[in-house]
Amino acid sequence: MDLRFDDLAPRDRYRLLTALVTPRPIALVTTRSAAGLDNAAPISFFQVLAEEPPVVALSFNLRSDGTLKDTPRAIAETGEFVVNLVDEGMVPAMTVCAAEFPPGESEIPAAGLTLLPCTGVRPHRIAGSPASLGCRTHTVIDLSPERRIVLGQVVSLHARDDLFTPDGRHLRENAFLPVGRLYGDLYVRTGDRFAVPRVTVEEARGS
Repeated sequence: MDLRFDDLAPRDRYRLLTALVTPRPIALVTTRSAAGLDNAAPISFFQVLAEEPPVVALSFNLRSDGTLKDTPRAIAETGEFVVNLVDEGMVPAMTVCAAEFPPGESEIPAAGLTLLPCTGVRPHRIAGSPASLGCRTHTVIDLSPERRIVLGQVVSLHARDDLFTPDGRHLRENAFLPVGRLYGDLYVRTGDRFAVPRVTVEEARGS
């Protein structure tokens, strides 16, 4: 197969890219609008991009009716959001939050989520998330009328106490088991892992 993306409809590009670029981490993003409405939305076009400054990227498309979703609207209003990472225990709530609720209606009660304050930002974090990143907007890029990218600078981290070693520098083995997005209705667990030691240039040349 040899395709030119200029010849493809946007939906076909989406279908191909999301089938191949996997697994993708899932951000269950919480926001609080200027009017005080709490919202939660799963985003699988999500990644960490840098550590200095610490930056994550979120990518939003439009609602099925062509209007802006509540999450990017709230981020535009307040400049703040929280990335709540999704593990296996959070999948049922994440699935509820993925439903297209009417504009202005929070998914949080239907998903049975509990919110707690998040250091440094006004939106709350999700109590059941293994780790949450409080973020402020760094850069907004409107790639097209249908696609907006938000770069957020991480200002705080909340994590379960059992995730890290006592010095806070290393994850405990098998303490954090996030799920990844594949395509369609498919997700992947991350419990099946293997280590690949790094090699030196000398070792690589001798292989």
